[in-house]
Amino acid sequence: MPPRKPPSVLVDDVSKSFRIPHEQMHTLKERALHPFRNRDYNEMHALHNVSFAVPRGSFYGLVGRNGSGKSTMLKCLAGIYGTDSGRIYVDGRLSTFIELGVGFNPDLAARDNVMLNAAMLGLSRKEARNRFDSIIDFSELHEFVDLKIKNYSSGMLVRLAFSVMIQVDADILLIDEVLAVGDANFQQKCEDEFRRIKNSNATVIFVTHEMKAIREFCDQGVLLERGHVVEIGEVDKISSRYMDLNFSDEARAAAASERDADDAARATAEIAS
Repeated sequence: MPPRKPPSVLVDDVSKSFRIPHEQMHTLKERALHPFRNRDYNEMHALHNVSFAVPRGSFYGLVGRNGSGKSTMLKCLAGIYGTDSGRIYVDGRLSTFIELGVGFNPDLAARDNVMLNAAMLGLSRKEARNRFDSIIDFSELHEFVDLKIKNYSSGMLVRLAFSVMIQVDADILLIDEVLAVGDANFQQKCEDEFRRIKNSNATVIFVTHEMKAIREFCDQGVLLERGHVVEIGEVDKISSRYMDLNFSDEARAAAASERDADDAARATAEIAS
């Protein structure tokens, strides 16, 4: 019997919380006039002792309702957020597709942004040049390659961002809700690309609300609810439990009061900036 391969990603007892000040100050003048005003805060716990292992070469679903902590978990995996406790182990080259257009300069043309973004994702200048035509072919933006990014529509932006990401030879991909954007034709291209990635032995951690995509692409997954792991393993069980959480009486009663952990993180970042 061959030795069992270690997981590509191991999340071990990870917790994460955010401090939300009772009163926000947005300018330097406000801080100078009221240096002690923001001492009181609420602590919001986004993740509670989360643990799971992502097998090497698997397409792994990270599922949860709004406010479940799944996007916070993904950003912890990407190194965007630090953890309060616990450890995350990543074995391989990582590429992230979390927020559209991150790393793009709106005042530069698409041609220049492709080179910059490819470099940020780990490609050398030569590799980026060699793959430039493939990136533009996939995005179908040949007529707009010299147009500044700030003049792109959101659909054009996601085409370009996704096209760059799939050209990176990463061992592990972190992908957040990409199938929820773009027109029907682009979504179909994304699905075809996912099938190719699934057969390439890369490890993918995929965040989505779309259970059809989870059942089609994912081998295993984890379901989060209010920062806790409530189900882990086969996608059929996760999908069924997710639907129960969404349509139970308790879920409908709680939905009005839930806040996404990322909203809290953004509010905290704005105050600190």
